[in-house]
Amino acid sequence: MFKINPRIEGSDHVLRKLYQDIDTSVIGHFTDFGHVRNVHYMGNQAPHIVGNAITVRIPHCDGSILREALIQSQPDDILVIDTSGDYQRACWGELRTLAAMIKNLAGVVIDGAVTDIDSIKTLGFPVFARTISPLTTRSLKLEGEINSVISVGGVCVQAGDLVIADSNGVFILEPTRANELAAIFIEKKEQDKIRYNELLSKYKMTR
Repeated sequence: MFKINPRIEGSDHVLRKLYQDIDTSVIGHFTDFGHVRNVHYMGNQAPHIVGNAITVRIPHCDGSILREALIQSQPDDILVIDTSGDYQRACWGELRTLAAMIKNLAGVVIDGAVTDIDSIKTLGFPVFARTISPLTTRSLKLEGEINSVISVGGVCVQAGDLVIADSNGVFILEPTRANELAAIFIEKKEQDKIRYNELLSKYKMTR
């Protein structure tokens, strides 16, 4: 039986805009909490994406709930998928990538496998996942959950959480916490830019 909870926009446009220029490596200077372990970009050159989490749990090998998640999702949402520890079967491939692109989603984060990797790279849609596999889930239409509390890469994720992902990895933050930390992250980003330019100038003087 499917369990489909209402979509929650906990991470609104204002909060998402604050994080458009905050790299995950900046966040990682201040907190371990929210770091999604072992999930990386599956394409050629990772974009920086920020979005509102739509959580999905896939039990066993039944991936049919993803169709409902795509229907419910809105532009700039990011699907965050808990595969219940099944890292062998891919729940995501080229067709679901195209469906997500039609919906104008910001991306997808999967604690599991993807397939059709060459097509995913060609399409350029931001897909972050653990691994690649030719084995896939089935459309059994038996079980699955949307917008329940899930676990991905050691992080407890709720619908409406803020997702930040780039070439360095993925962070998922509770919106209130993300608001509290934003100013610290922005200041760090600005300080690093100044220091980088200072060091670059010194380096050029030695050439």
